[in-house]
Amino acid sequence: KEQGGRNINKKKSGIICGAAAAALAIGIVGWRAAAGAGQSGENPVYVNTVEQITSLGTGNGMVNRFAGVVEAQETWSVQQNSDKKVKEILVQVGDTVQKGTPLYTYDVEKFQEDLAAAQLELERMNNEAAGISADIRELEAERQKADADNKAAYTFQIQEQDLQLRQKQFDIQSKQLEIDKLNENIAHATVTSEIDGVVKSIHDGSDMSGMNSDNSFMTIMKTGAYRVKGQINEQNMAAITVDMPVLIHSRTDSSQVWKGTVKQIDRENPVTGNNMYAVSSSDGGTTSSSSYPFYVELESGEGLMLGQHVYLEPDMGQGEEKEGIWLDEYMIDRTDPEQPAVWADNGRGRLEKRPVTLGSYDENLMEYEILEGLELTDSITYPEEDLQEGMETVPGENGQMGRVQPEDTGLPAPEDGGTVDGTEEVLYG
Repeated sequence: KEQGGRNINKKKSGIICGAAAAALAIGIVGWRAAAGAGQSGENPVYVNTVEQITSLGTGNGMVNRFAGVVEAQETWSVQQNSDKKVKEILVQVGDTVQKGTPLYTYDVEKFQEDLAAAQLELERMNNEAAGISADIRELEAERQKADADNKAAYTFQIQEQDLQLRQKQFDIQSKQLEIDKLNENIAHATVTSEIDGVVKSIHDGSDMSGMNSDNSFMTIMKTGAYRVKGQINEQNMAAITVDMPVLIHSRTDSSQVWKGTVKQIDRENPVTGNNMYAVSSSDGGTTSSSSYPFYVELESGEGLMLGQHVYLEPDMGQGEEKEGIWLDEYMIDRTDPEQPAVWADNGRGRLEKRPVTLGSYDENLMEYEILEGLELTDSITYPEEDLQEGMETVPGENGQMGRVQPEDTGLPAPEDGGTVDGTEEVLYG
């Protein structure tokens, strides 16, 4: 009996433990279902680490940048002589030339033929002028011998001959100028470069795409002094102003940064070619906008190459390293003015509203120093209006944060070197 009692107790204990485990499992499933009941069909909240957002270490902090290209400070446009025919082009686009390098030659065969004819004509004119001069001298001698009644007639003939001589002398001068011009055309049959540079474009009439906006036959970009050309449009024109300091970033090496100043915004000459783009509006329609070039003067162009593609951004001091954690003010939830907070991952894949202690404020960069409440390894997101504690969090790619993925915004996700709106680039890193 004693043995049987112990067996019965063991069975009871097993039944009780099994029932408790089942109840616990049902409770966990119910809690998870309840936690997700209000979030069915909602996108997860994308978060990024503080280190990534602030671009510390190997971060990919999000900044607005503009596409740019390094070009020569000076450009020399070569105009073709409309009276001449190009015989041979001696260079190609991309060739490096020195001052005095032959660029192309004119066909001078016709000039040589015209020169020979003009020289014969000049010789004939000189002979005719000499004949007229001889006639004048003969008439003057005869007038000396004539009586008073005939002197007037000789005087009249001499005056007529003198007029003919003056006209002939004028014709001789004109013909000589013509000969000088022909000699000059022949002597300058080969056009040479006036500067050290790189051949940027050639328009030989066979390809209209190579034609310059100023209709020049050939364009040479001077080497040595560089500037950076960027583009803005009507939507973001206010982001760039003349005399604004800017940072120039290498596209391939993030450690290479140059400084410069915006010297010109050319609003009079929209970028030719594909300078129009469409921007989606909130009402579902689209608006068109033109792009305009702006030019940056470099403090130093050392390390840059002609034609190199770069990124430009306003220099607001973001290149200077600051101690501690600094967040853009739009990342901080100020719903409760007395208790600033951030929306952060709680370490278990769920969202929480975490109080933080603010320190100094950088007015130029509009950033707050975070004294307490965050570490570089914490993950946070934008303080959107519909966020709730307990929502699922997912690590964002390339700096993605918030509840809407790039494809849900109605705008194409930017590719490397591409743009969201045609000019201003949203990049990470």
